[in-house]
Amino acid sequence: MHRGKGMKFVGDSRIPATRSSNVPKDYSEYPGKTEAFWPNFLLKEWMVGAVFLIGFLILTVAHPTGLERQADPTDTAYIPLPDWYFLFLYQLLKYEFASGTSYNVIGAIVMPGLAFGALMLAPFMDKSKERRPFKRPLPTAFMLLALASIIFLTWESVVNHDWVAAKAQGEIREEAEFDTEAAGHQIYLESSCISCHGSAYEGGLGPSLATTDKTAEEIADIAVNGIGSMQAGMWEGTDEELLELSKFIDELSP
Repeated sequence: MHRGKGMKFVGDSRIPATRSSNVPKDYSEYPGKTEAFWPNFLLKEWMVGAVFLIGFLILTVAHPTGLERQADPTDTAYIPLPDWYFLFLYQLLKYEFASGTSYNVIGAIVMPGLAFGALMLAPFMDKSKERRPFKRPLPTAFMLLALASIIFLTWESVVNHDWVAAKAQGEIREEAEFDTEAAGHQIYLESSCISCHGSAYEGGLGPSLATTDKTAEEIADIAVNGIGSMQAGMWEGTDEELLELSKFIDELSP
């Protein structure tokens, strides 16, 4: 048996002469420079996380997310809107260079992929030990450019979106009870009215037909001559079909 510095050698195995306990190193010799991960640093992280979590839960309870009406696959006029943290990508796809037949892949996959890929590769591209932003001009510039782009695109999306129309198209509306075998309903299904007024007459881009106060004659006149944002000449059927449909819709109203 031979003795080494802090070690005992027994045959071909090396066994520590003394076993150290799981007590963190005393960093009092380096004040303000570092600290033990457990429990000092981790406890601070947990406390900060708990504060943000509680604040987030309070906001969730105080401002709950509003529900919209049941999804209708026949409502082709419905314009979906992503959550706020994806609004900048939503706005990006509105520009000609990032959308359209030839540029959809560029705007939806290539550009966001390059941006997020650069963030993932940043730790490997910038290995400088310097922590001050002005000592790292390129990473700082890219970070500010990305932040400014996200803020600008999000702001543009919020300002240019028609929030009144968005609220109206997703509003929960009363659905009418009707006979699905009725002749008027079959005419409605075959007409272009369903794209704006919904499959259950609850409305969408257009107003609800289940709660309209119009008479059958007024409904027929609107279908031919239009009203408000509804253009004239939308009805493409015969006069007999229009009369049957307008009477059917009038019977739906309260």
